[in-house]
Amino acid sequence: MLIAKVLRPSVLGEELVSVDTRAAERMKDVRVVRDGGLVAVAAPTLRQAERALQALQPEWRSTEQPKGDELFEILRGGPLAPNELTQRDGVQLRATYKVPYIAHVPLEPRAALAEWDGSKMTVHTGTQRPFGVRTEVANALGIPESQVRVLVPDTGSGYGGKHSGDAAVEAARIAKALGVPIRLVWTRREEFTFAYFRPAGVIELAASANNDGRLTSWEFTNYNSGGAGVQTPYDVPSPRTQSRQTRSPLRQGSYRALASTFNHFARESAMDELAHALGQDPVAFRLKNLSNERLRAVLEACAKAIGWPGSGKNMGIACGTEKGGYVANAVEIERRETEFHVVRCVTVFECGAIVNPLHLKSQVDGCVLMGLGGALFEKIDFDKGQIVTDRLSAYRVPRFSDVPQMETILLDRPDLPSAGGSEAPIIAIAPAIANAAFRLTGVRQRSLPLDGILVRPRAT
Repeated sequence: MLIAKVLRPSVLGEELVSVDTRAAERMKDVRVVRDGGLVAVAAPTLRQAERALQALQPEWRSTEQPKGDELFEILRGGPLAPNELTQRDGVQLRATYKVPYIAHVPLEPRAALAEWDGSKMTVHTGTQRPFGVRTEVANALGIPESQVRVLVPDTGSGYGGKHSGDAAVEAARIAKALGVPIRLVWTRREEFTFAYFRPAGVIELAASANNDGRLTSWEFTNYNSGGAGVQTPYDVPSPRTQSRQTRSPLRQGSYRALASTFNHFARESAMDELAHALGQDPVAFRLKNLSNERLRAVLEACAKAIGWPGSGKNMGIACGTEKGGYVANAVEIERRETEFHVVRCVTVFECGAIVNPLHLKSQVDGCVLMGLGGALFEKIDFDKGQIVTDRLSAYRVPRFSDVPQMETILLDRPDLPSAGGSEAPIIAIAPAIANAAFRLTGVRQRSLPLDGILVRPRAT
């Protein structure tokens, strides 16, 4: 077996014009592969392979890449609309919400072990989609799928980020070219730079409600982020919702709950803002416009569990539904000097009949903690093809010290078929935190991550 490293551009969008491989080829035990646009080196040890990679002398052709601060105008296809809240015969809200790209940050980066026996390719790789990877490998090698076998060991997390077989395809191409088994493991920087991200997006919303607290209109357009969860569960006459795919400056793909997290952040933030503008309780306002009994049940149970509305102005609540699951989150935050801290989080979740309550609770808690990252600090920064947040020291993810006091309540519905529990619980935590921050400060934040809010455990 040899260890392989792949030649990659230092800036996204660069095209390889030529490469001088002579210095690498003179190195002991090093082999160089050129297969179309793929250039790689292989050696008995990782250090040898890294040195050989550094010895390559490539020439790149650059193309102009967008600036990071232009992202949302690019996705929108023009200037963003201003935020407006007017009150006359009720309340009218026009608002724009923004979400950046975020990374999956799996504990285990992409990795593969490929072996070619002269007629068949066997690939061991961590993937969520082995049959799809088999197709990718077969197409890359120009052989029938019957000559490709993909084996998936225990995988160190994916979250939607390991649907494609990038490392598997690269390892297979190198293994076939050299005729020896090849091990290829992406670095953390490769994972941050060349894997796909959760899509960035812009949402434009226009909604109104009368003085009785009934929704009277709803227009909701998601640019680029996606259509999952875009339909409102609230009762409103002739709602208009749509998802528009636009040109994405960076590679993007699946992520846990897809676009439902961002769509719920915008919708639940808007519902909270409408309620406050009317002087109505946010929970009562939601219930007044909600006939879905399953969503009503989790919302009511969540409000009761946290003691809504509480004695202070430090609570926020949100709810939603996705893939057959129904969730409500309520949080308490505290202001400490210049920062906000989430000190308590209550989650109520229902997904039909519960088969394994311990496993389901684990999935729900994992979703909420993962959602904290996207809500509070996760963001891919880039500029002119350069990923700035290309390492863990520059990209903040949730840590054990970020875990608030958590209470998870599962509603069992044995009269209903079971649905999945690993995605819906992530969708309501961000708007719950944003709504708590608004209730405490009077300032509405419409962009993720929520600036100035960090998570810390309650002092003991």
